[in-house]
Amino acid sequence: MPIKGIEQPEYIEIDKEIRLRKFDGKYDFAFEWYQDIDTVWMLDGDKEPYTLELLDKMYTWWSQAGEVYFIEVLEDEIYKSIGDVSFKQADMPILIGDKNYRKKGIATKVIRKLIERGRELGYKELEIEEIYSWNLDSQKLYTNLGFKPFKEAKNGMSYKLIL
Repeated sequence: MPIKGIEQPEYIEIDKEIRLRKFDGKYDFAFEWYQDIDTVWMLDGDKEPYTLELLDKMYTWWSQAGEVYFIEVLEDEIYKSIGDVSFKQADMPILIGDKNYRKKGIATKVIRKLIERGRELGYKELEIEEIYSWNLDSQKLYTNLGFKPFKEAKNGMSYKLIL
């Protein structure tokens, strides 16, 4: 059950080489992304790598709460999954899991496209539930796209974008 009353697209084209592919219940390839302790620290504020059970729980929760996509890049005429992003009006976490694709502007393009989707769905605002105070890259990503901190959260700030 993605967003109530809204059909989740199978694909969202970001540009000629990047697309979002609807979560299909298969995620074994994503497990290695969640084994990196530094990555998990930025996402969850935890230093423990994910177990398969926790990964399943995460994807199950997100697929019931909103839309889940794998971020894919075209390489040698084949799409390769490099990360994931979830989308609902109240949160939009993103992970570029393959470190070779970080700092290349992909997350910016993806979030910009999801902001556009929010407008198409008639949302008046989008929120990010919490960005940890130590996750400077995520703070920069969202603030550069117009999100503003609007309330304190447990370990950081919540952000809001008025559409």
